[in-house]
Amino acid sequence: MASPNIDDIDLHILGELQQDGRMTNVELARKVGLTAPPCLRRVRALEENGAINSYHAVVNPAMLGYTITVFAMVSLKSQAEADLKAFEDHIAALPEVRECHMLNGEIDFILKVVARDLQSFQQFLTSKLTPAPNVVSVKTSLTIRTSKTLPGVPLPV
Repeated sequence: MASPNIDDIDLHILGELQQDGRMTNVELARKVGLTAPPCLRRVRALEENGAINSYHAVVNPAMLGYTITVFAMVSLKSQAEADLKAFEDHIAALPEVRECHMLNGEIDFILKVVARDLQSFQQFLTSKLTPAPNVVSVKTSLTIRTSKTLPGVPLPV
């Protein structure tokens, strides 16, 4: 359920921007059926209320030499808030970790890690991840192929 202050036009704006965050305000306004000034006001309001967090380019990792993507499932010794925070702070400083999600269940965190090759991932694993605060085990799965990756959430467009 959308926030009560987000209407159908806002959802349409968000959907269009998820697909192409570089479009001009004039182009966006045309697509959502507004004139440019009210469209820009709505976009700014969506940014200010936190519905839009950021804009970024989706780069091709392989073109930049990152040929390996690994998902690491991390279990911690303790789930006390201070221990969780210490682990999250450690992970926040590791640029190879592109995503970190705390989970419910047997695994405490799942991480998306990129590396240039298997050897550099192994170095990362043994020198930065397994010695991290409170880590008891790390299970990894190397991706073979990515068949779907979409930003954001499903919105009507």
